[in-house]
Amino acid sequence: MDLNKNFRPFVSCAAVAVWFSLALQFSVSLQLLNNDYPTTIKAFISYFTVLTNIIVAVCFTRLSFVKQVESGNLFTQSSTLTAITVYIVVVGLIYNIMLRGLVLPAGLAARLADELLHVVNPLIFLFFWVSFVKKSTLQYQQAISWLAYPFIYVVFIVVRGYLINKYPYPFIDVVQLGYPRAILNAGLIMLIFWLLSLFFIFIGKKT
Repeated sequence: MDLNKNFRPFVSCAAVAVWFSLALQFSVSLQLLNNDYPTTIKAFISYFTVLTNIIVAVCFTRLSFVKQVESGNLFTQSSTLTAITVYIVVVGLIYNIMLRGLVLPAGLAARLADELLHVVNPLIFLFFWVSFVKKSTLQYQQAISWLAYPFIYVVFIVVRGYLINKYPYPFIDVVQLGYPRAILNAGLIMLIFWLLSLFFIFIGKKT
């Protein structure tokens, strides 16, 4: 198992925190959409931020019940945990560098959910990776396979956008940008994922 001892108290608390932030954001979204559950759910899961925070929450929850001697679990492998770290760190970076301020959350609950999902949760998982994950076995070629999730997401929102003429993020909004610019932006985002993956693998192999 690619985890140091005594990780369980941390991941148990972290799981509660991440699930709370997701529930709070869903409640805020539900109110904005006049308590329309189907529409809220469809909009909710269209965001990479939400999907990635769900992955983080599931990971922490699963690790809360892992036995110290357990092996073969997807969420105890350094490759999986490092990939999730890359995903959630990109969530924080993209939001705080490119998206912060474009839409201002209205109300305390909305602002709190916004900060938890885009700042606090990425930092929590990064701290977990630094403190508890054994990283010496990471390999540079793993960075390519880690691109599968963001690539599938991009394909999903492009197809979804084509069908409903709506996109969750402005940098891939085909309606406003056109396909060439949106595809270029998507390619640049994929490059960020790959480079950050290589960086984390480099750091991991040095620790």
